[in-house]
Amino acid sequence: MSFKHLFSRSLGAAPGRLHMAAHSHHLWPDASFAGQVECWEDAARLADRKWDRIMGEVWPEAQSHVAEELGTGMPGAVVFAANTHDFLVRLGAAAPRPGGGPLRVLASDGEFHSARRQFARWVESGEIALTTIAAEPFDSFAERFLAAAGERAHDLVMVSQLLFGSGRLFDPVAELAALASPGGPWVVIDGYHSFMALETPFPADVASAAFYLAGGYKYAMAGEGMGLMHCPPGFGERPPITGWYAEFEDLSLPPGMVGYSPDAMRFMGATFDPSALYRFNAIRRMLADERLTTQAISDRVARLHERLLKVIVGTPLGKAELLNPLSTGNHARFLAFRSPEAARWQRSLMEQGCVTDVRGDVLRIGLGLYHDPGDVDAFARLAAAL
Repeated sequence: MSFKHLFSRSLGAAPGRLHMAAHSHHLWPDASFAGQVECWEDAARLADRKWDRIMGEVWPEAQSHVAEELGTGMPGAVVFAANTHDFLVRLGAAAPRPGGGPLRVLASDGEFHSARRQFARWVESGEIALTTIAAEPFDSFAERFLAAAGERAHDLVMVSQLLFGSGRLFDPVAELAALASPGGPWVVIDGYHSFMALETPFPADVASAAFYLAGGYKYAMAGEGMGLMHCPPGFGERPPITGWYAEFEDLSLPPGMVGYSPDAMRFMGATFDPSALYRFNAIRRMLADERLTTQAISDRVARLHERLLKVIVGTPLGKAELLNPLSTGNHARFLAFRSPEAARWQRSLMEQGCVTDVRGDVLRIGLGLYHDPGDVDAFARLAAAL
């Protein structure tokens, strides 16, 4: 069965394009267009009163969708921002520093680019003392990272549930969360490549003690503008970087008082563009109407992965090192091929209208709901000429 009809606008906008980067910039389904229009029409119809609808209906609906997807059962623990970097900054400021010196941070050397850059800059300025655990060798990474966190020598511990460079899974999330405490350390799971790619990746027993970051740009299919964070109760009750929406529920406080919402809104910033939330909600309704669960989509992608690996045998790409073999269990929705030719391959494919992406010497190929076996076969023909 094909689901291309759900993406008719995106596919029709560039009919000659073969988009094999659903893990990077996921094509937008038609439902997102309906959500965008709904946002505009609400603004036109309600004007100043649109915020009553946004905060009273749109925001809570999005919270419920996120909590359901994560498996937390805690919609009130979800907050939104323009991107995950916003939350990283707020977390860095709010995390406890019991020693009084720089914030002691533990991370991998394979975190997302904004985290890598921000951590490096904070090290330069003396704001943090950073310890990084090498992602390679991949087979021992989870054990090595968990052991370092278990030494309890850090105030903030951050790791990707699925590493963006290799697509490898950090499985012992529950064990890591068990080390967390409101007084430190705080545990932060970056779930950008697991949100709406893995079924219930953040269950309630983990969510009670750890933070979780993700967004709408990738597998949620909602585009930019929707960073999200799950905030465990009791952690960071008065974040120092705070916008007026953090006390949105009580604007009657006396002048000069800095109030905070008791739920995840305590990490809120200020006035924001709500259009991504409209798009996200519309997409979630579409998926429900089509009876498309995250697991069903992942199973479809897994079959396409199997086909791709078969049809590229004998091509130059087939000789590259596959960093995330299908035999490794829960799997990213992309395949990561390492080769010194990766950058050249990406350029060559792009010249032929085929979109992939490259990270250093790794070519990543991401598949999604808008791909069919015919797309995989078309890609294999291009790969044969690399």
